[in-house]
Amino acid sequence: MQETDSAYPDSKEEKFLRSALTEKNPFMTTNGCLDWLEQRRKRTHIHIEQIPFAELKQWYFDEKTGDLYHESKRFFSIEGISIKTNWGSVPEWSQPVINQPEIGILGIITREIDGVLYFLMQAKIEPGNINYVQLSPTLQATKSNYTKVHKGKAPEYIDFFLDDAKAVVLLDQLQSEQGARFLKKRNRNIIIEINEDIPVKDNFCWLTLGQIISLMKYDNVVNMDTRTVISGIQFGSFSPEIIEFYKNIFFSHEGYSKHYSDLLTSMLDNTRAVNTIDDVISWITKLKTKYELNVEKIPLNSVQGWKKNDSEIYHETRNYFSVIAVKVEIGSREVTSWTQPLVKASQEGVIAYLVKKINGIYHFLVQAKLEAGNFDILEMAPTVQCITGNFRNALPEGRPPFLDYVLAVKPEYIRYSTLQSEEGGRFYREQNKNLIIEVDSAMPRELPDNYIWMTLKQLKEFIRFNNYLNIQARSLLASIELK
Repeated sequence: MQETDSAYPDSKEEKFLRSALTEKNPFMTTNGCLDWLEQRRKRTHIHIEQIPFAELKQWYFDEKTGDLYHESKRFFSIEGISIKTNWGSVPEWSQPVINQPEIGILGIITREIDGVLYFLMQAKIEPGNINYVQLSPTLQATKSNYTKVHKGKAPEYIDFFLDDAKAVVLLDQLQSEQGARFLKKRNRNIIIEINEDIPVKDNFCWLTLGQIISLMKYDNVVNMDTRTVISGIQFGSFSPEIIEFYKNIFFSHEGYSKHYSDLLTSMLDNTRAVNTIDDVISWITKLKTKYELNVEKIPLNSVQGWKKNDSEIYHETRNYFSVIAVKVEIGSREVTSWTQPLVKASQEGVIAYLVKKINGIYHFLVQAKLEAGNFDILEMAPTVQCITGNFRNALPEGRPPFLDYVLAVKPEYIRYSTLQSEEGGRFYREQNKNLIIEVDSAMPRELPDNYIWMTLKQLKEFIRFNNYLNIQARSLLASIELK
């Protein structure tokens, strides 16, 4: 790859925006990437099977507490927590939780070539992936991984993220993981830019941001870690004149989608939001003041309503999730064979945003949601986020707001619909229906207290800061095509 001078402005926001609006790639087409991922799957030895807990190697249940640990006391553990809250209809419960106090790195290397920013992406196999191989960040590693606690090889390209002199940082954030099943877990989401021409190792390729987003139209192709990293990308604020300039360049062709053009406006315009940033901060601050979340660690063998047999830990109703053990053989990993616990969801879930034109600009309906593992009581979540099976027999007053609307929506109102996987290193073959649904002006503005309308620009602003948007909210925002 040869780098050439660019006539474009070189602010990082505009670099990101040009890449997001570009799908043409002389190095690999979007369809070519799908073929490339499939080739990697076919040529790599992969064998994953569920096993009894007794066959776990280097993992053990503590005789006193029942907690499940790795012998190194690193990676992660399965422990118990007790929760008390004044949120919702269940004031107290206990459950298993993944405790992983290490801050991992989810990092992407970028490089500008011929005026376009390219992202170095990895075809990575995780034991819990439905289709085994998914498009992952350049680096996806816990601290235990990159410090080689597993006694394997160091991850590829790790030095670029540990040596500040090797690259320019474009994005650097601490972001939360799934609050319902991790205890206060965070990862460092980082994007760096390099100027040198580096070797592209096996299982890696260069893609534009527009290609990565386009690949999210397909089920279970782009993994959760990629989605959370690119969700934090900022595209800047522009005057209406500059926004129209961009739209004239990228949406001037016959047959363009006005929907995408309007999403671009919602992403860049900061003048027509129905609520100000201060309004949103005040809204969530009041809710955090009103509601309490008290979480205490307890022995795993003391959680109420959960049972354990030879091969799983599960809730007595068979709702929520279970903990299982797997044996893994993957030929391309730093360590090619191991055993580990995984969390298995009881059913598929639904993650959905309702969107609506207000003041002539798209607004997204956002909820403040309490989950047991949250750092700061509440995080902003999509309009609907739940495991649908948990509410199948619930009375109307016990069902999440807008769930019935989402489940019954007519296809012509659906703007985006795919199945997307949860992170395959901790979750076993879990996927959720991801939806963006446009509602008409007849939908009332009156909302439950924990809901608010926000533009894409505002949601992107809040992603810049820790513990505001949960990982489901960020993941679904990452999928929004602007072209």
